[in-house]
Amino acid sequence: PPAVPPPPGPPARGSLSLHRAYLRSPLGLLRLGQLALGAAFWVTVAAHKYEGAAHFALFAAVLVWLLTLALFGLSLLGRWALVPWLGSRWLLTNLVHDLALGVGLYAAATGIMGYKAGQRSYCNLPGYSQHCLYGAYLSASVCGGIAACLYLFSGLYCLSRRCRDQRDII
Repeated sequence: PPAVPPPPGPPARGSLSLHRAYLRSPLGLLRLGQLALGAAFWVTVAAHKYEGAAHFALFAAVLVWLLTLALFGLSLLGRWALVPWLGSRWLLTNLVHDLALGVGLYAAATGIMGYKAGQRSYCNLPGYSQHCLYGAYLSASVCGGIAACLYLFSGLYCLSRRCRDQRDII
């Protein structure tokens, strides 16, 4: 197939300013929700004692959160063209990030935290005097599940734009 030129970014500016159309778009709003729930997930896990597979869940959550923050920042500033090779394929980059990394890693992290919450469900009884991680693991699991759904929605949004031959994220 013939080479398609990269999608146009916002007009070139001398100074950095916000790409407000992105911030008001469905993808921009979904990114804000992903960042908020992702931060809630990893802060909840990191603030409590964790062991075993929770290390992977925390690693996955922080990795996806940082990559999402980078995508959001570049998109908000309209500077995705500065990213070598990926900038010309920004819609595809967002699509792969959302479906492969976002949904995949958050689903795994949610499963791990849900399993760990299930293992600690005994300490949720009244009168249990030891420190209980059930609430923290359950909260992280719920945040991770909702975040995975938000990544699925944003991935489907990017996929629908791609299927309609649109090359831009807005």
